[in-house]
Amino acid sequence: MSVKDLFQLDGKVALITGGSRGLGLQMAEALGEMGCRVAITARKANELDEAKAHLQGRGIEVRTIVNDLQRFEGIPALVDEVIGAHGHIDILINNAGATWGAPAEEYPDEAWHKVMNLNVNAPFFLAREVGKRSMIPRRAGKIINVASVAGLKGSPPGMNTIAYNTSKAAAINFTRALAGEWGKYNINVNAICPGFFPSKMSAGLLDTLEDAIVASTPLRRLGGEEDLKGPVVFLASEASRHITGQYLAVDGGAIIV
Repeated sequence: MSVKDLFQLDGKVALITGGSRGLGLQMAEALGEMGCRVAITARKANELDEAKAHLQGRGIEVRTIVNDLQRFEGIPALVDEVIGAHGHIDILINNAGATWGAPAEEYPDEAWHKVMNLNVNAPFFLAREVGKRSMIPRRAGKIINVASVAGLKGSPPGMNTIAYNTSKAAAINFTRALAGEWGKYNINVNAICPGFFPSKMSAGLLDTLEDAIVASTPLRRLGGEEDLKGPVVFLASEASRHITGQYLAVDGGAIIV
C-alpha cells in the first residue's frame, strides 16, 4: 500500500458529534475531503443546515442529524439513523463538548453535571452503541475522542474551569481504557488534545487572555482553521493502524513549557 493510499478514506463513513461549527466542522471537512461520507450531529438545526451547505459546496456527501447528546435516551436512534443510511460506521469522532467557568468553591451542581454529561458520559454511551452495533461485529473501527490539553494540567490563573479540566482528563483515560479492551476487535481508540483555537467556546477567555496565551506558546500562535485536519485524517486512516490508546496534543507546544 502506498503512503497516499494509507491516508485515503474513500467510502468510509464517519459520525462526528458537534460537527456543525468550530473544530467539529473542520474535522468533518477534512474527512470529507479525503473521501468520507460524513454524518454530523448537533443541537441546532439552523447551524446544521449552514454546515451542510458548506460541506456540500466542497463536494462532500453529508447527512445532518439534530440530536442533544445530553439526552442519553436519544443515542440509539442517532446510531440507527446513520447505520440505516450507510449500513455501518467506520469512524466515530466524539467532539461535542461544554465548559463552564466558576471558582471551585462556588461551582454550581447544574454546571458540573452538564459538563460531565456531555464531555464524559455521552462519549461513552455513544461509543458503546457504535461499538456493539457496528465496529465490533465488523472487527474494524476508529474512535477519536476530542479531549484537550486542559486534561493534562490544572487551570491557570483567570481560568476557573475545574469541571472542564476534570472531564478532559477523564476523556484521555477513557481513551486508554477503551483502547485496551477493544484492540482485540481491531478498533483503534485515540484522542486529540487541542490547545487554544478560536471558537464559540473559547471566545470569552480569548477576549482577555489571547496575548498571554500566544506569548507563552512556543510557536507563538493560536490553532487555526486547518490545524486539526492533518491529525484527524491520520488517526482516522490506515496510516495510524498500529497506534491506539494515545493522545496527540495540537497546541503549538504550549504543554511543554
